[in-house]
Amino acid sequence: MRYNEGQNTLETERLLLRPFRLEDADAVAAFCNSEPVYRHTLSLPHPYTADCARSWIGSHAENFRSERGYEYAVTDKADGRLYGCVGLSHHAAHHNGELGYWFGEPHWGRGYATEAARALIDFAFSVKGYHRVYARHFAGNPASGRVMQKCGMRFEGIQREHVLKDGAYLDVVCYAIVKQDWKGA
Repeated sequence: MRYNEGQNTLETERLLLRPFRLEDADAVAAFCNSEPVYRHTLSLPHPYTADCARSWIGSHAENFRSERGYEYAVTDKADGRLYGCVGLSHHAAHHNGELGYWFGEPHWGRGYATEAARALIDFAFSVKGYHRVYARHFAGNPASGRVMQKCGMRFEGIQREHVLKDGAYLDVVCYAIVKQDWKGA
């Protein structure tokens, strides 16, 4: 992973992670308005409109400046196509944060989530000085858990019926990695 502080970008072998722009709103809305994407995420509204995307994108710059969180558009390094999002919260008092991601359905199963998540974990430890990064997924989305495992995260447990979504209580599966384990990976 290469970090360009001046442009606030992260670069991997195939991907450029960059700040979202308002002109990404239509693509974000198209990806996030998908039933499968909605089903696997906790806080996306449904239906998801371009206005939702513009409002969400509008919060990113202040979150980054205040170091509350870092949201990146995951794009193709060669042609700039948007694939999805990877983000990281920042709990400064505890030197940790939660990793999250979503990708448009056409981009599932191609390793983009793993590549982007690894880059953001590297960013957390090497640039921002985190001690721990954690991530969670719904038990019904094991593919997300495989991404976490491929990033070196360890299974920590299951929070039974932890969230209420669409009238059903869902189990949440928890993973994490600490800086010491990341250094050894």
